[in-house]
Amino acid sequence: MGYVPQRGSVDWDFPTNVLDVVMMGRYGALGWIRRPGKKDRQKALDSLHKVGMEEFSNRQISQLSGGQQQRVFLARALVQDADIYFMDEPFQGVDATTEKTIVSLLKELRDAGKTVVVVHHDLQTVKEYFDWVMLLNVRQIACGPVEKAFTEESLRLAYGGKVAFLTHHVHQDETDLY
Repeated sequence: MGYVPQRGSVDWDFPTNVLDVVMMGRYGALGWIRRPGKKDRQKALDSLHKVGMEEFSNRQISQLSGGQQQRVFLARALVQDADIYFMDEPFQGVDATTEKTIVSLLKELRDAGKTVVVVHHDLQTVKEYFDWVMLLNVRQIACGPVEKAFTEESLRLAYGGKVAFLTHHVHQDETDLY
């Protein structure tokens, strides 16, 4: 299992560099006694390459931007080669480039038969980024393929009727948003 935490839950002053953070993802495969070897280091570097961060491998983690830090934590999860990944708001506070990188990797993981569970609050991107959704509000409101579960009714139930919707309506050769 791989995990990508929320950026806000990490002590960025911890004295470690990017490669060390990614190598931490290998500890589950190594066990308590074994130390990482050349193969583990290469896997870590490969994961950094996938997220576009290999050139920062020796940089201290606190010297990175928020988007770069998020990419490092994504690389740490990827190096585990897990069957299931949990990501807690991986798009929070990242730039557009990092967001595109993350979405691309999510799709690669899906296509490789991996399961990815993402906590996500941006309703505008759900249909674009995901193919399955679960809406929660103390209890499960809806769950299933996005086109069936991500409906106006489900969203109203999840958000207590406090959701504004933009709907395209064609009326006599003009498009109105209301």
